[in-house]
Amino acid sequence: MRCRLPLTALALSAGLLLSSGSALAQTAASSNDKVLAQAGGGFNVAAVQALLNQGDAAVSAGNLTEARNDYDNARDAAKQLLSFYRDLSGAFRGLDARIPREMDAKGRKAMGLLAQANLRLAALFRQQNQPEVAVPVLVEVVRVMSPSRPEGQKAYQSLLELGFVETPYAGAKLTAPN
Repeated sequence: MRCRLPLTALALSAGLLLSSGSALAQTAASSNDKVLAQAGGGFNVAAVQALLNQGDAAVSAGNLTEARNDYDNARDAAKQLLSFYRDLSGAFRGLDARIPREMDAKGRKAMGLLAQANLRLAALFRQQNQPEVAVPVLVEVVRVMSPSRPEGQKAYQSLLELGFVETPYAGAKLTAPN
């Protein structure tokens, strides 16, 4: 009985060594494993941009209900991505500088898409004569992007046009967002 355990372990080890390791390497490097990184249906900034593009197409087609749904979905996805990127960045800060740098860059992209989704939603609400619904998303753009950024300036200008604020922001000239 004492010999049985070492012999079993030896047989398993030999079987693993003799089997081709390509099956393990193939699954680790398979492109199918990175389903969230795919532009079409993943969970990433490209997928959020695709939702914004769908919303834009719906607006062009006059389907404002579908556009609002697409913009809301883009907004929710961007918020989730931003939160996850921030969490990962914080978890690796001080351990491996490459990961926080990557997560911070992805977070900035997600934040920009969040601002774009909010600006499009606000424009949609204004088009539907619902300015009171536009105000919170415009304020969120100013808070998240800062009034010094083009998106923040555009949001504040919209708040000024709606009459929610009265003082024009003269700190920077309004420029087109990148």
